[in-house]
Amino acid sequence: MQDINQIIEQILDEEGAAFTNDPRDSGGPTKYGITQAALAEWRGHTVTAQDVQFLLMDEAAKIYRDRYYVKPAFDKVAALSPAIAFKLTDAGVNIGTQTVSMFLQRALNVFNQGGTLYADIKVDGAIGTGTICALNAYLAKRGKDGETVMLRALNDLQGARYIGLAESQDKDEAFVYGWLLNRVQ
Repeated sequence: MQDINQIIEQILDEEGAAFTNDPRDSGGPTKYGITQAALAEWRGHTVTAQDVQFLLMDEAAKIYRDRYYVKPAFDKVAALSPAIAFKLTDAGVNIGTQTVSMFLQRALNVFNQGGTLYADIKVDGAIGTGTICALNAYLAKRGKDGETVMLRALNDLQGARYIGLAESQDKDEAFVYGWLLNRVQ
């Protein structure tokens, strides 16, 4: 079972410490997987590409904890399934926490056996009481196999998202292979 510090350490390892500013990358200037926009939002003011370039790992870790784990309520998911929480956090870094929260909600809705396990939940990208209760009921019914199936569903939705991005924006073709290789696991 991974705690938040292990999750952040793994994401930082995957993202790497190199500063990048590829004009094809929609995220723009990035270091440790933290984009210029994410850093500006975190700091509460405009930042430059140079600010991103000199971002320290400790600050990046704080951003991950707050923006990609606590704020989207993935810490509440971790109480039920650390593996699902890791998947949501890791994918949320790359494609947004609201998007991956919607993936979880969509999967829960199709896994509820026509509402016999739990009621459908709103697919709004906000993890609240309804989503947590549905996940708890799902895991109580399906157990470890249910966790495996949920992780597969989240991977499938994530992969489909990457393919869709590359189909709609030619510039993303430069990244889709790496996204599928390194992010969909």
